[in-house]
Amino acid sequence: MSPSSAAAPPRPLRRRRLGWPRRMFSQVLLMQLAVATGVTVLATGLFLAPLSAQLDDQAMRRALAIAETTGTPRLAADVVRTPPRADGPVQSEAERIRRATGAEYVVVMDTRGIRWSHTDPAQIGRRVSTDPSSALAGHEVMEIDSGTLGRSARGKAPLRDAGGRIVGAVSVGIEYDSVRDRLLGAIPGLLAYAGGALAAGALAAYLISRRLQRQTRDLAFSDIAALLAEREAMLHGIREGVVALDRGGRVRLINDEAQRLLGVGPEAAGRPLDEVLGEGRTTDVLAGRVTGEDLVTVRGHRVLIANRMPTDDGGAVATLRDRTELEQLGRELDSTRGLIDALRAQDHEHANRMHTLLGLLELEMHEEAAEFVTEVVGVHRATAEQVTEKVHDPLVAALLVGKATVAAERGVSLRIAADSLLPDRVVDPRELVTVVGNLVDNALDAAAGTPDAWIEVALRAEGRTAVLRVTDSGPGVPDERRELIFTEGWTTKEPPSHGKRGLGLPLVRRLAERQGGGARVGAAADGGAEFTVVLPEALTDAPESPSPDGSAPDGSVADGSVPGAGVLAAEESR
Repeated sequence: MSPSSAAAPPRPLRRRRLGWPRRMFSQVLLMQLAVATGVTVLATGLFLAPLSAQLDDQAMRRALAIAETTGTPRLAADVVRTPPRADGPVQSEAERIRRATGAEYVVVMDTRGIRWSHTDPAQIGRRVSTDPSSALAGHEVMEIDSGTLGRSARGKAPLRDAGGRIVGAVSVGIEYDSVRDRLLGAIPGLLAYAGGALAAGALAAYLISRRLQRQTRDLAFSDIAALLAEREAMLHGIREGVVALDRGGRVRLINDEAQRLLGVGPEAAGRPLDEVLGEGRTTDVLAGRVTGEDLVTVRGHRVLIANRMPTDDGGAVATLRDRTELEQLGRELDSTRGLIDALRAQDHEHANRMHTLLGLLELEMHEEAAEFVTEVVGVHRATAEQVTEKVHDPLVAALLVGKATVAAERGVSLRIAADSLLPDRVVDPRELVTVVGNLVDNALDAAAGTPDAWIEVALRAEGRTAVLRVTDSGPGVPDERRELIFTEGWTTKEPPSHGKRGLGLPLVRRLAERQGGGARVGAAADGGAEFTVVLPEALTDAPESPSPDGSAPDGSVADGSVPGAGVLAAEESR
């Protein structure tokens, strides 16, 4: 140890300042004890205040009752017949009554206010020290007053003879100290009751505080307030939907992301879940009627992944993740892989054809080589022309041409129904592409591997309504599964590497229902499946006359060609 450190003075100890405790248990206990003590003191004071007045009133009434009992006609006759003296009959009767009742004094006076009796014989024959006029006038008097014997509770009554004539008055006093002694004697018992009530309140406060301590995990009020503020910030800041439900199925909490994903507003809080979302798989998943992890559901045009965790109070907390973009990327990845496989197959087929063409040229079979090239180009051109002749929307036509190529590589023939005609006035081509693509993919999976596999697509316009029908040569859909296949997450296929299956058909139905239409499945004439989708608001109104650029009402131009057909045909002929 260095000399400098050895010589350093010791650090003074800090005194712990007494103040308000930080723990919630201590704060609640002190507050409840303070409340219990305050209530006990207040109740005791409120009880003692009227008790003193009641004891005074009782003492005055007792004094008046003694005075009325003393003032008999016989005593009145003695006042009239005998003079006031210490050995007279009035003094003897008054002292007898005083001793029998425990009164401080019993004073009998005549109409002049002269005493005929008194506890002090020397006062007999003298005038009373207080005004006797009210009693001599025939009134009864009750009061707390001070006389020659000190402070007392006093009662005065008129003294009447046998004829009812007032001949004097009787004044009876009860020592006020006895009233005060009764009051003071009642205080210990009252305080004992108050102490018992305070002890019971303290015990109840302790038990309540202990329960709060367990439920709040001994956190301080400031910690709880901070946790609530952090919870609000976290719930409304995370990019994952959170819905909290109580045991009755009412929405207790819903954060901003959940409102966006479910298409509801803040007013959803406090309302039953079935009333907020309506019937459907999303409601069943959030309510716990469908169990499992990472449950797939479709709400509007969004694909959601839901998880539900029950809480101790009988409610639950559900989380929602938006998988729409990921699902779209997965489908695009599937389509890209399919196109890559088709291009690889086409590359292989193109190499074979080039070898064949090279062989024909080397053998100087020029006519056969020309016929071979014409035949190959004609097949691709015929496919593009067949599609663009019936489907005038470029995006939908391009999709069908691409799907026809993929279907051909899988041994499935894709054809357009003869009664098909879709003009180039689609309101939202992307939604129609989603519907057509999902139905064609589903039909392609069903028809692949069957003898003479084929798919037929029919697109028809009826005013502003687009009707889509996709038929395949697959095994068909049994009656008991025709509604089940439109349920989110249900599939008979192996899931792809990027996620879950069972979303395409439910999404098709949801898009159709959003426009007021519907989607259904039935049996085709040849035994396969036939999907029909009705989209009432898919098309704009048809023009009544040709436009200035020469286009016809159906979207074709005056010379009979279709916009986009040349581009598609040229692409396929390369």
